[in-house]
Amino acid sequence: MDTFKNTKNTITTETIDGRKLSKELLSDTKKEVDSLSFRPIFCDVLVGNDPASIQYVNMKKNMAEKIGISFHEAFFPTDIKTEDLIKEIKVLNKIPDMCGIIIQLPLPEHLNEKEILDAVDSNLDVDCLSTIASNKFYKGDYFLGFPTALACIFLLDSINLNLNNKKIVVLGNGKLVGKPVSSILRYRNLNFKILSSSTENNEEILKEADVVISGMGNGKYIKGNMIKAGAIIIDAGTSELNAGIVGDVDLESVKGIASFVSPVPGGVGPMTIAMLFSNVLKVAKNKSSILEK
Repeated sequence: MDTFKNTKNTITTETIDGRKLSKELLSDTKKEVDSLSFRPIFCDVLVGNDPASIQYVNMKKNMAEKIGISFHEAFFPTDIKTEDLIKEIKVLNKIPDMCGIIIQLPLPEHLNEKEILDAVDSNLDVDCLSTIASNKFYKGDYFLGFPTALACIFLLDSINLNLNNKKIVVLGNGKLVGKPVSSILRYRNLNFKILSSSTENNEEILKEADVVISGMGNGKYIKGNMIKAGAIIIDAGTSELNAGIVGDVDLESVKGIASFVSPVPGGVGPMTIAMLFSNVLKVAKNKSSILEK
């Protein structure tokens, strides 16, 4: 971990290295994949030719193959109709040894995103975005979970800090970070508050937080003077500024004030990929246990 020391307050800020932790988890995942009696298959459905989406799909393809998971290519033209794409997804659901299907977002505007996400078999929905899979999650079935939310919790747990007496603040209540993170914290009976633009006394509540988990997508919003000395910050926000991709946290501003911070890039991002393939492994192990019976 990188460390930054504030000589006035004698607080050393440590960087939570998502790249290092993700490599460790992916290495463990590969070992378990190699021990299976079959080779699991993963599919990232791509519609159209958006350069950023193609890059993300290729990144996941390369990682899947690196850890011993087969990648099934499912690329469709931009002008495909919703009903036709749903038919194709239902075919993918039935491929033997398929252990994970995700839909690369965003989809072209003419497509019905909800119907397409719901076409993915909930038992293969490793992004947890279909109605059935997300409902299972919010009812306390955490067999499969939202990868970014799981990444946030994994990074927080990596500090090995007792959170039972800590004040936790979740910034934002989005479907990929805020809402599922809050569900996990609630399940753990931890003390947390969700802050949104409509919350009263936002600044006071944030200033008292021992732990801040942010997924707002508001570039460099969190400054050093907004947080408690010694606070832990998990940054799941991403924004594109002139300097490139940044998180919700102004890293330079919080150095010497926060005790731990996950950087952007290099924090939640790589950990999210690791959690995605952890979900694929869970599906594969479940299939393997069924086959052995």
